[in-house]
Amino acid sequence: MDIITHSFETIIIDGQGQPVSQVQSSARVFIEHLDAQVRLEMAFIPGGIFRMGSPGQQGYEDEHPQHIVSVAPFWLGRQTVTQEQWLTVMKKLPPCRFKGAHLPVDNVSAEDARQLCSRLAKKTGRPYRLPAEAEWEYACRAGSGSPFHFGDTLTTDLANYVGEHIFLSEPKGIYRHTTTEAGCFPPNAFGLFDMHGNLWEWCADAWHDDYQGAPFYSSVWNAIDRQAPRVLRGGCWHEIPGNCRSATRLKSEAGEREDFFGLRVALQMDFPGL
Repeated sequence: MDIITHSFETIIIDGQGQPVSQVQSSARVFIEHLDAQVRLEMAFIPGGIFRMGSPGQQGYEDEHPQHIVSVAPFWLGRQTVTQEQWLTVMKKLPPCRFKGAHLPVDNVSAEDARQLCSRLAKKTGRPYRLPAEAEWEYACRAGSGSPFHFGDTLTTDLANYVGEHIFLSEPKGIYRHTTTEAGCFPPNAFGLFDMHGNLWEWCADAWHDDYQGAPFYSSVWNAIDRQAPRVLRGGCWHEIPGNCRSATRLKSEAGEREDFFGLRVALQMDFPGL
């Protein structure tokens, strides 16, 4: 395991999709060596308080009410888990629709994702897990309050989604009809890639129809019924931009597999050695 400081540039755009600022940022990153060639990069996510969900009449009903959440520091994968990472840990790939070592692994269920975390924990001695939904949104926003961490809208120069649709006044982009290699677009202010689009990402929480009664702390919000549907975040290559916002949520059964479902892994901050 190596710990480094990674420097990068973050981009903010306006409602027309034009850059308004480019800011130099840095993130503390630890590198988990899965074998001699394959590594997993985890970014440090500083703790803080944020507004989770969408304000007023914005967004869908399940994104309300907007509420304050306190998030403890933690680590989160800089990228969605790739096929070479999955294969290194699990020894066998799921039937991915799109094939490529550096493409994110797709067609995974919530149960598959939890099994990957369990195997990764056993391999490394560190308790890897899926992020809580609140942790995911906090990490995606990276201090922003706009619909996307890039700003008021999204473009296909910045993310992978159905660019034939627009969100505000940005020009139409392209529809790639496939996933893109993990990390090929600019990161957010926490150094995380592909938080908008590419693949929906499993979270650890059970699905709730809205945020009534949601916890103040960023713990996993489970249901009494252990068979309850689960939550995915982030949108995907097959979604319009409005469904790739920081606040957008998706409901799915835990055993369901789709070619637009993937994951990234998390790790608690206070694990010894970090």
